[in-house]
Amino acid sequence: MAEIPLRFLIGYALSPKKIQSFIQPLLKHTAERGIDLIPIDLSKPLIEQGPFHCIIHKIWSQEWIYQLRSFMVRHPKVVLIDYPDSIMHLCNRFSMLAAVTKLSIPKTLLTIPKQVFVESPDSAIVPVDGVDFPLIVKPFVSDGSSDSHQMYLVFNSEGLNSLNLEPPFVLQEFVNHGGVIFKVYVVGRHVQCVKRMSLPDVIDGGLPECEFLMSFSKISNINLHGQVDKNIEKLVEAAEIPEMSFLMEVASQLGKALRLDLFNFDMIRDSRSPERYLVIDIKYFPGFAKMYGFERIMTQFFLDVMAIVRARDSCS
Repeated sequence: MAEIPLRFLIGYALSPKKIQSFIQPLLKHTAERGIDLIPIDLSKPLIEQGPFHCIIHKIWSQEWIYQLRSFMVRHPKVVLIDYPDSIMHLCNRFSMLAAVTKLSIPKTLLTIPKQVFVESPDSAIVPVDGVDFPLIVKPFVSDGSSDSHQMYLVFNSEGLNSLNLEPPFVLQEFVNHGGVIFKVYVVGRHVQCVKRMSLPDVIDGGLPECEFLMSFSKISNINLHGQVDKNIEKLVEAAEIPEMSFLMEVASQLGKALRLDLFNFDMIRDSRSPERYLVIDIKYFPGFAKMYGFERIMTQFFLDVMAIVRARDSCS
């Protein structure tokens, strides 16, 4: 790389869709604060590009990961957000939640649903280890593809046996949570929580009991056109967002455990014990453009990174 200029240079390797939704709205804000966002050309060797102070990325190919690792060996002072080994933990739906169980937060306040990993059709036996119906069936791999979003709510063994989904997959207990999900976005030390409509509780008057299983897309269709939707809208409106101090503590500990700066986690409040929350999903580099004031938050995060880099360099 050539000599690095005074402006703070951040290279980005992202999909065209993410460039449009995430990078384009940021360009003016970051440029005004001395930060340049520079596209990385994936058709050219990364080692020939730069200079960069920092790289952000969300590309899944093995070729990209190989190039990234080679680049970091050559340029160890470049800040990489985030490291592939850390990101890969979130590509496995069975292990992605393991970090939550190791946080120093009482399990009476924060936990995860019970889960079973199904490696072959013969291993799909319920109940196992206390996991019982209803269940959410999730593909084992979480890579942002359409296949990874193919999920089902299964009410009984008949539904599980009729499931049109090839293993491996994960069976996760369904916990009634009042039809509200809390999406917590984490950008370094910055945390923002929004509440969204979720699956309705599986109780009388909820989802059709005549069904053995239902795809999430079918449930969403019911929500869009049925009475369930109106009821849940009221619940979402009335739901209180968890205390910010609690969210900050969870985000801080989880970020350190995962060794990630850019992620979000989905959390629900247990209807059986309103003081208890469950983390049900974690995603790397999600749709931050959905955050309120995301341009200001992301710019401040980049400024935080810039301050760290310049403090480090001034001491060397």
